[in-house]
Amino acid sequence: VGNGWREEMICAAKAQSLASGKVKKFVSANRNGGPTEQIADLRSLISQGVNAIIVNPSDPEKLNDVITEAKAKGIVVVAVDSAVTSPDAYNVTNDQVTYGRLGGEAIGKLLNGTGNVVEMRGIPGVPADTDRHTGFSEALKSYPGIKVVQEVNTGWDFSKAGQQALDLLNSSTKVDGIWTSGTDYTVVNAFKTLNKPPVPVIGADENGFIGQLLNEQTVQGAVVTNPAVIGGVGTAIALDVLSGKTVDKKTVLKPEL
Repeated sequence: VGNGWREEMICAAKAQSLASGKVKKFVSANRNGGPTEQIADLRSLISQGVNAIIVNPSDPEKLNDVITEAKAKGIVVVAVDSAVTSPDAYNVTNDQVTYGRLGGEAIGKLLNGTGNVVEMRGIPGVPADTDRHTGFSEALKSYPGIKVVQEVNTGWDFSKAGQQALDLLNSSTKVDGIWTSGTDYTVVNAFKTLNKPPVPVIGADENGFIGQLLNEQTVQGAVVTNPAVIGGVGTAIALDVLSGKTVDKKTVLKPEL
């Protein structure tokens, strides 16, 4: 909720459902929360008698029991964006370690290997956040002159990230670059609000941030792809399984800089 990437992922799933000509009804459950809330939503979908569930898991293991419940009812479960460990689910993921690494390498190059960097993460404990942090940290090992001076959790909420950026820029902390886990354009806007020259910002392939990089001369940064169309990919895989096709249990999409 409140995340443009999430909305696009849901739209991709809806579009694939419509394009297939095989889906009579599309049900969406979308709210802020963790495994407890997701388990409740999944059980609600199971009770509604759906044929397939596409889920962006908030934890790699805590949904496993309810996924087994779904399989027992003949329901196909596809985890997208982040993986689950359940053998009863299909996983369609973006390579989040590579996502973090590419962004870390980009900011290292933009800063010529030296400076103070802020790491703006997502939701603690979510696999995508953990993997991105791992990749980002690995990349910075090649740039010993770069120091992470602050780490914050944005919850992948653009408004929250923008406020965090304002607070940071109003503090005494010297910032030379900002790596974001996708909450990018509101961070750039914080510099505008305070009438401060922007530092390089790393973000994702969303229209707001891409437009800033293309159209505003003072904005510097890099985009790492994290395709929200993965929602459509997960839907296509679920439909293939339902039609009796043999499908790999694991599909990985590779990000690019």
